[in-house]
Amino acid sequence: MSTTSESDPVPTTARGAALRSRRGLRSQLGSWGEDVAIQHLRGLGWQIVARNWACDRGEIDVVALEPGRPRTLVFVEVKCRSGLGYGSPLESITAAKQRKLHELALAWLASHQVPVPRVRIDAVGVVRRPGTEPLIDHVRGIGR
Repeated sequence: MSTTSESDPVPTTARGAALRSRRGLRSQLGSWGEDVAIQHLRGLGWQIVARNWACDRGEIDVVALEPGRPRTLVFVEVKCRSGLGYGSPLESITAAKQRKLHELALAWLASHQVPVPRVRIDAVGVVRRPGTEPLIDHVRGIGR
């Protein structure tokens, strides 16, 4: 089941919404980063299928369809930081996290049984910079 609201027009599973509501201030930055990432993807012409899809194994930040022939279903991990003092946000995506993303993508595909010709996992890093536009780093095809 999906839910939507005026401020978040992207389908979010009830479980994903519950996870987001329990998070604290640190996660507000993460939610903001997801908003920025979704705007970035929409700017590329992508269709957002789901946001914060969750199952008993974990959560996928964004599921989107990339236009083109053939269309590609993309599972997107979003990482956000308020600065670069601890490195790029994407540096925090470890090999273990990449394996988990593959596992979650398979779980999503099994639960939705949607035929898609191509599937990929991307990462979007967002750095919030006071007084300026956010810095966005989109890497296609992580963990191949």
